[in-house]
Amino acid sequence: MTNTEWQENVESSLECPTLDGRRQIQRVTPRLAEVGGIPVNRILPRRQRRTIGAWCFLDHAGPSRFPEDAPGFRVGPHPHIGLQTFTWMIDGEVLHRDSLGSEQLVKPGQVNLMTAGYGIAHTEEAVGAEPILHAAQLWIALPEADTETQPRFDHYPDLPRWMEEGVEATLLVGEYADRTAPTLTFSPLVGVEYRASRDSELTLPLKRSFEYGLVALEGGLTVDGEAFGRNELAYIGGQRGSVEVTLSAGTRLLLLGGEPLGEEILMWWNFVGHSREEISRAQEEWEQGSERFGLVPGFEGDPLQAPPLPWKR
Repeated sequence: MTNTEWQENVESSLECPTLDGRRQIQRVTPRLAEVGGIPVNRILPRRQRRTIGAWCFLDHAGPSRFPEDAPGFRVGPHPHIGLQTFTWMIDGEVLHRDSLGSEQLVKPGQVNLMTAGYGIAHTEEAVGAEPILHAAQLWIALPEADTETQPRFDHYPDLPRWMEEGVEATLLVGEYADRTAPTLTFSPLVGVEYRASRDSELTLPLKRSFEYGLVALEGGLTVDGEAFGRNELAYIGGQRGSVEVTLSAGTRLLLLGGEPLGEEILMWWNFVGHSREEISRAQEEWEQGSERFGLVPGFEGDPLQAPPLPWKR
């Protein structure tokens, strides 16, 4: 996925507003965008909420079905720095290629995780017999101490799964409910998907040191008695030991949480950095075809062109 907005993280409060002594839930509305030829709901970052822990980007892609005569989802070579790209596949298949030489198909129920670190380039394209795509694409900001780490790619076909009050849960990353996911992390965070086959009520345990957000990728969600529609993010902040949720039949709930980074981060295009100079340098090197990002073998097509920086170099 790619991003074309200039985002500077200027908020750090974990507290939601209080009204008549009752703590409110922050409602974050998505923005409709298009990436790689398909519509996506951009849930993070938004003006109301830039980050949840180190989670700094969330696109809900699809569900989309491509016409037989259309190219479908296809994103050409583009660079990343200072982040991890996290692809959670729901339906369809996407082929990942990168400048390290990785070539990996991600199927439903699997995670592809690319750690950009100092710099990497990659491509994504829908493949497989069925012309469909449904996925959650997230970015995780690397702490400043880890931004120079060497790039790498990891694939996770097997993740912890269990049943909770008749709801199927999958631990995508982190520690939760006495389980640990194998997914590589650089800061304390968690991601869990819940799938409800029938109307269900759950009490979700939380860490008080984490901040959290909840979003229904499908179906309907009620948080502490307040209803949220599909793709609406319910930010519940930190300092909570649990949260009550009600899921309608067919709901696919994504729980995201993490310790606040405590660092200002900047996002421009496909770069996450800690200064404008850092991002400007990366964009200049991409435009010049620097070896920093390398070439993506096996992909036929032109690299993406970076939009003009929103500030003077």
